[in-house]
Amino acid sequence: LPVDRIACNADGICLLLDQRHVVAARAVSCGHGRGYLVRASVAAVNAVIFVNKRLMSVLLRPQGAGYIFRAIHHAAALVVHKTDGTIQKDLDDGIDTIGKKMTVCQLYAKQIRHRGNVRYNTKNGRKRLMKLLEEDKLGGCPIDSVKLSDAKEWAIRMKEKGISYKTISNDKRSLKAAFYTAIQDDCIRKNPFDFQLNTVIEDDTEPKVPLTPAQEESFLSFAQNDKVYQKYYDELIILLGTGLRISELCGLTDTDIDFENRIINVDHQLLRSAKTGYYIETPKTKSGIRQIPMSEKVYEAFNRVLKRRRGAKAVTIDGYSNFLFLNRDGYPKTATNYDGMFRGLAKKYNKYHEEALPKVMTPHTLRHTFCTNMANAGMNPKALQYIMGHSNITMTLNYYAHATFDSAKAEMLRIAA
Repeated sequence: LPVDRIACNADGICLLLDQRHVVAARAVSCGHGRGYLVRASVAAVNAVIFVNKRLMSVLLRPQGAGYIFRAIHHAAALVVHKTDGTIQKDLDDGIDTIGKKMTVCQLYAKQIRHRGNVRYNTKNGRKRLMKLLEEDKLGGCPIDSVKLSDAKEWAIRMKEKGISYKTISNDKRSLKAAFYTAIQDDCIRKNPFDFQLNTVIEDDTEPKVPLTPAQEESFLSFAQNDKVYQKYYDELIILLGTGLRISELCGLTDTDIDFENRIINVDHQLLRSAKTGYYIETPKTKSGIRQIPMSEKVYEAFNRVLKRRRGAKAVTIDGYSNFLFLNRDGYPKTATNYDGMFRGLAKKYNKYHEEALPKVMTPHTLRHTFCTNMANAGMNPKALQYIMGHSNITMTLNYYAHATFDSAKAEMLRIAA
């Protein structure tokens, strides 16, 4: 509570001093020998009972022009004369008058404590957001004082700090969930983070654009014939022909490839942290565990990969070994390796081609391209959802938005025929 000082007299009854009021009190017997009746002579916004310097739990009931706060265990009581209807409204609405004074940082800490079973990257993201809140004035505000305009101002400050729109959007979603929990706990009435972020700050996120069929063919041809990047050709073929996530590709071992049935078994992914090193994780959802058929091109690419890795040194990570894609030191590649490679490859490609590749050119671009190609080819959305490992069909249907007029026209003509 925003109380500047609490002083106790010899009888253990406290005087509360806040910025506007000095609450004088006098103690009399309650009549049953178990406590005191304390009457405030001046209306107080914030009132707490201390008996022998111990905070009492209290119940409240109206009495005349004020309220009686009666201690549950020690039968002490306090009458506070109200100056407005705020206290009564909180009581009528069942608002937790103590809980509403927790700070934003305390609320977020409570939220993440109740949802502790999360992945390593999620934990790091939570630490980052908590640090941002601690450094920002919003973090120390009582949650009942945070208004819609305060939340919007927070978003603007984060943008001014150079934080990306996507990260701010994710952080806003986390804070909105935390404040929603506070509403469920009857600490507040409204959620100040319930607003559209793009109405406050500009969404400058570069859109994810798939490769066109012509770009895809030109891109593969360039990589295949370039002395520096031709060694990555098979990985590019596999990514464009399977839609694998890059962490799933990195985690593939020789036992995950069923050459007889031409199937790729996906049930784990390989990641790497600067602090902990390599580690294996299962897919984010059960939908990520799947089997992907191999096309002829993908089948041939995997055969070439296996031939090249013969004689590689044994590396075991969390029980997995014989990884297929290794760096020059013989250790498994991770997403960081491929991100750097894609930047260099795209830069060199654009240097020699008039039509540049999409501005955002990452391994995910090839996954995006695969899904778009399958959608344009008329694959059943549920089948494509399975292959992509999407937990929600909406994620898959969004890729169908990249269908062109030509593909839409061809589809209509096919149905009409």
